[in-house]
Amino acid sequence: MIYIIIHWAFLIYTLMIMGRLISSWFPNSYKYPLVRFLGFYTEPYLAIFRKIIPPIGVFDLSPMVAIIVLQLAEKLLLSLL
Repeated sequence: MIYIIIHWAFLIYTLMIMGRLISSWFPNSYKYPLVRFLGFYTEPYLAIFRKIIPPIGVFDLSPMVAIIVLQLAEKLLLSLL
């Protein structure tokens, strides 16, 4: 049961990051409450990776690295259980 809960928590957070990434393609999307919600909860995590990997022009690779690290953390946590 705990495996399922952990898996779903990581999956939901990954989808939140992806939703944030997709919404960034639309300039006026931040006026919507859902997009502000996604930004509020994903920005602290993404900021860690933006400090390490700054955006290259208009390309921000930090969400991709953040998702990979999130997946590795999930696998590590589940293997420890």
